[in-house]
Amino acid sequence: MRKTIKYFLFLVVILFHVVLFSGIHFIFPHYDTTYITGVEVKRVDKDGPITKANPADGPTRDVYYIYTQKAGEEKPMVYRNEDTRWGFPFYFKFGSADLQAKASNFAGNKQMVEVKYYGWRLVIFDEYRNMVSMKEATETSPSMPILSYIFYFLGLITLFFSIQFIRGWFDSE
Repeated sequence: MRKTIKYFLFLVVILFHVVLFSGIHFIFPHYDTTYITGVEVKRVDKDGPITKANPADGPTRDVYYIYTQKAGEEKPMVYRNEDTRWGFPFYFKFGSADLQAKASNFAGNKQMVEVKYYGWRLVIFDEYRNMVSMKEATETSPSMPILSYIFYFLGLITLFFSIQFIRGWFDSE
């Protein structure tokens, strides 16, 4: 019985940390160096883009999309460009139209840019990464998500001490 409880607690600790690391990876920013290939605006409602098969039902909003492609790769990447405003995650992004204009300019000039984004691209759920900002790429080293690394390190420390606590608790009796 004690062994079962011990393994159950190990499983709970591992699952908690998987959720923790997934949340950190989703919320904190990442950086890509890429070329902007195009921009687009789509009107959407709660069910997704408005089409003939999905007519507007309720309030609608415009969502900006930015199309990119890395040098030497054939697979393009699509980013959503929506304001986070005061909502979670707290990027306080209000200028998505301005970012769209910058993206259009970079696409016309065929300049390499460094984009900052958060989120995941989940094709099956039609979910896109949300671009937070972009700047012209330079020859210096790319930006690093230092805050993400700090939280990953803290998560690993809590995982280590949680496992040590469980082992010590059951081995002492």
